[in-house]
Amino acid sequence: MDPKLVLTLCLSLLGAAATTADYVRPQPRKTLQLTWNLKPASYPQQVHISLAGDSHMRISWITDDKSAPSVVKYGTSPGRYSSTAQGESTSYSFLFYNSGKIHHTVIGPLEPDTVYFYQCGNQGPEFQLKTPPAKFPVTFAVAGDLGQSGWTKSTLDHIDLCKYDVHLLPGDLSYADYLQSRWDTFGELVQPLASARPWMVTEGNHEKERILLVNDGFESYNARWKMPFQESGSSSNLYYSFEVAGTHVIMLGSYTDYDMYSDQYNWLKDDLSKVDRDKTPWLLVLFHVPWYNSNEAHQGEGDGMMAAMEPLLHAASVDIVLSGHVHAYERSKRVNKGKSDPCGTVHITIGDGGNREGLAQKYKNPQPEWSVFREASFGHGELKIVNSTHALWSWHRNDDDEPVKSDEVWITSLLSSGCLPEKSQELSTLGF
Repeated sequence: MDPKLVLTLCLSLLGAAATTADYVRPQPRKTLQLTWNLKPASYPQQVHISLAGDSHMRISWITDDKSAPSVVKYGTSPGRYSSTAQGESTSYSFLFYNSGKIHHTVIGPLEPDTVYFYQCGNQGPEFQLKTPPAKFPVTFAVAGDLGQSGWTKSTLDHIDLCKYDVHLLPGDLSYADYLQSRWDTFGELVQPLASARPWMVTEGNHEKERILLVNDGFESYNARWKMPFQESGSSSNLYYSFEVAGTHVIMLGSYTDYDMYSDQYNWLKDDLSKVDRDKTPWLLVLFHVPWYNSNEAHQGEGDGMMAAMEPLLHAASVDIVLSGHVHAYERSKRVNKGKSDPCGTVHITIGDGGNREGLAQKYKNPQPEWSVFREASFGHGELKIVNSTHALWSWHRNDDDEPVKSDEVWITSLLSSGCLPEKSQELSTLGF
């Protein structure tokens, strides 16, 4: 077994604390600590929400009480719940760690662009969420490779200032790395934002907590962060799709099979063939490992997936690809097959959410002709899709704890650029 993994597991068994760079929740005063200890075991923790099919939302939370009900009461007025939904629950064990009861409850149908108030399991505080709009404009906040550092907290604070509808996260959430308690502290850290707006995530390498002959990886991630894979016809929580306000979003898995014989490849081809560009003129794709990367970090790691899947994305006229993994920011021109293409895809690497491993500060020189902007700083992105033809992308650097807008560009959809009709032959060749 990898010596680093052995050491990590030993630290886990000893209950090691997070590294000094990790986010640490401030210690409450003694009187407040007593209040915390008096909270019942059925009190909801780590509350987060996600989209779950047309006009529905999934509410997820954890309780220490294994008998707590997976029920959510909700309505459009505070303290007055006109509807109730019953969900499901799961739990898992990881060596000597036993998770709490993990609840997943789908509520709906819900009205678009509406504030709902809800309570989990008949206990604890009232939360509120806002559903995304049904029509343009719609705004996505984007930040990958979050972790739990001081920079993570700064990034989340800046995102909280953004008027966004959905948070997109292209992999590497908690950086638990086998220390399961870090999944819990991550859930507490993101709850203020993740309980109010849907968080749509896909897996990264730090989610793959595999122990040979014991598990196959992603057990913690799949149990805690259930995404709408079944609603989108996928057989795996590691890849799925959803639609919101004229935008079709596909979340792919960099760490599951992706060759042309794989379930993911065939699901992707089927999903792309069903996209109605009249209904959803924008097509976005997210995955963890970037295909276009001029940073010295993680060079070539996405080449295999790119060789298998780029022809599908190009044939379907994907507008924007968002990825993480490289702890820096980079934006490309429209590109395909390694060079600029007016009918290609804009690739954006945004793995700079605030992880404890630091920034990837070395770029390859000269800068490739397809690379427009690159910078090694922590930050987040905002994608405002204004209408069926235009979207405004901006990247906000966390500079001296202040959000600084460092990169901004208007992106025109491929639908409005005349690229779709020319691809009928390509689509037919690929079996669409």
